[in-house]
Amino acid sequence: MSLINTRPSSLRLHRLTPADVSGLHHVQIACYGDGFLESTDVFTRRLASEHQCSVGLTGADGKTLQAYAVAYWSVPGKVTPLHGDFDLSEEDGHVLYVHDMCVHPLHSGKGIARHMLQLLFAQAHERGVMQAALVSVQGSQAYWERQGFRQVVLVDPVQRKNLLTYGDAAVYMVASLAAAWQGW
Repeated sequence: MSLINTRPSSLRLHRLTPADVSGLHHVQIACYGDGFLESTDVFTRRLASEHQCSVGLTGADGKTLQAYAVAYWSVPGKVTPLHGDFDLSEEDGHVLYVHDMCVHPLHSGKGIARHMLQLLFAQAHERGVMQAALVSVQGSQAYWERQGFRQVVLVDPVQRKNLLTYGDAAVYMVASLAAAWQGW
């Protein structure tokens, strides 16, 4: 299956940069309401990071962000807290950490989230990264399980504290990219 040709033709793919922050914030408001909004300052710093591998989809005008996946290269068991900056070190790069993925409600149910996830997995595959991780929020655990993720209990007290910034129902999840890649 060609990953590039699976997105709806009316949407254009690009790598997210700090210039996309206002559009990202607009999509975030439409998806999350006030519960998980993160500041534009935090996202500006995240998207300026050399370790980020985030993607976005714009409408046919090439300007209006309709969906995004904010991700970066990390290490196993490391959780970026809600409202926190990506904490990067020289050892980072062994895990694709999907921090946030949103599809504007006008485009939900069209396979866009899966397409963005496939693109991120392809980037990881090219780098030789064989694992992805994320924090499941707002009852999304079943969706992530269908994408190959499974719940992992964090043992590090600092990382458990970071996980709690997303609320008591937040779940840390990991996927083997080798298995996910074969499934697609």
